[in-house]
Amino acid sequence: MSTTNPTELVLPTKGLTGLLVAGSWVQPAAGRTFTVENPSRREVIIELGQSGPQDVDRAVSAAKSAFPAWKTLASRTRGAALTALAERVAGHAEDIARVLSAESGNALRTQSRGEVHGAAEVLRYYGATAAEQKGETLPLGPGLFSYSTREPLGVVGAIIPWNSPVVLAAVKIGMALATGNTLVLKPAEDAPLAVLRIAELATEVVPAGVLNVVTGPGSVTGAALAEHPEVAKVSFTGSSEVGRSVSHAAADRIARVTLELGGKSPSIVFPDAVGEGRDVDALVANLVSALRFARQGQSCTAGSRLFLHESVWDEVVPKLVAAVEALTVGDALDETSDVGAVINVERYEEIRSFLAEAADKGAVFATGEVPPPADQVAGLHPKPVIITDVDNTWRIARDEVFGPVLVVIPWADEDDVVAQANDTDYGLAAFVFTHDVGTALRVTTRLDAGWIQVNQAGGQVPGMSYGGVKQSGIGSEYSIEGALESYTTRKSVTIRVP
Repeated sequence: MSTTNPTELVLPTKGLTGLLVAGSWVQPAAGRTFTVENPSRREVIIELGQSGPQDVDRAVSAAKSAFPAWKTLASRTRGAALTALAERVAGHAEDIARVLSAESGNALRTQSRGEVHGAAEVLRYYGATAAEQKGETLPLGPGLFSYSTREPLGVVGAIIPWNSPVVLAAVKIGMALATGNTLVLKPAEDAPLAVLRIAELATEVVPAGVLNVVTGPGSVTGAALAEHPEVAKVSFTGSSEVGRSVSHAAADRIARVTLELGGKSPSIVFPDAVGEGRDVDALVANLVSALRFARQGQSCTAGSRLFLHESVWDEVVPKLVAAVEALTVGDALDETSDVGAVINVERYEEIRSFLAEAADKGAVFATGEVPPPADQVAGLHPKPVIITDVDNTWRIARDEVFGPVLVVIPWADEDDVVAQANDTDYGLAAFVFTHDVGTALRVTTRLDAGWIQVNQAGGQVPGMSYGGVKQSGIGSEYSIEGALESYTTRKSVTIRVP
């Protein structure tokens, strides 16, 4: 492999040690490193320091030492620090976005720029709402004054994935710090650089020890953080498989967890979404957005199962195929690219496996194909795929592909389509397309999903509650309510008034 031209990227400088402890970037104790690569070009970007269990212990100790002073600060002061960090992120947005595209494979124009600006908005939101940590007064009876307060938990360990690392780092930082906790953040080993740049900026506005960073593989660094006895809460975003391990590790010491895990989200199109006076092109654009094609399908909320009413099949499918075929797949840093690269060879080969198995079972490829082996391509750019003639019981319709693959299944009966949509271990997101209010209310009530959109397929907006049910996780994020529920505990005080 060659190395990415450094003149194209403004990389972290101090953060290349990969270890932020008590406000200083320090070298990991064991001196180990790991490689960060560009999946679009299959080039090495840089080597980073790898944190081990001893380094995690140092970071947790720093966070524990910083906690008493941070928790007693006025909440508006904590909020001001988050707002200041938001402005610094916004001021360096283009440089951060370019680094993000290089390491994640997400296209600069369609994804990375928007993600960085979204991260700044998340930090602004928590900066503005930090003072909203209100308790309650309780009317227990004459002579009794009873009230509750919200208290931070202590040291939070946060583990984020590679598919949306910048905005998810902002969510974890915002929720933990706004509520008075201190934080040890572990970025994904595949895409840590943009997060490290934000952590560098955070040292300018956040007191030493309040935010600490460790880098390295989940099996080593992440496990050490999840298992650490001084970590009061673990916030994890990633696969359901790893989420179960994190949950077990936290349960052994009765620590709290927030888990945002996988999904196999349904998109359901009703007949009245198409027809006279309806904008079919807008519907198709939403279906493309729901699958997150512009993120190579690498999203836990991807609407990867499209249940399309049989009466509108012939009108929608050709337009959907045309829209997907019009997407430009290419280098993530190329301004003309709509779609970039999947994150690594392992993910690429797993997508190939799903598609090859579906092809062997008789699936029809309306567009796309089984991609060639990874050792035969210069960049990890599988073409977007739409397949039909698939049963909802097949593996490709039940398991999370995490690639640009949309399964389209016809339906005729509402009870049947709701049953099929719910016939999954997951319950993160769902998308419903209908212009009948009664249908929308009825179906959203019946769907097993924590986050449902009707007639749209956008991303999360700060202030909305976002979280899953079933194997898709525990707890919610993006809202101040979620932060209070997940990052604080209630303290109840009752005083007898003489």
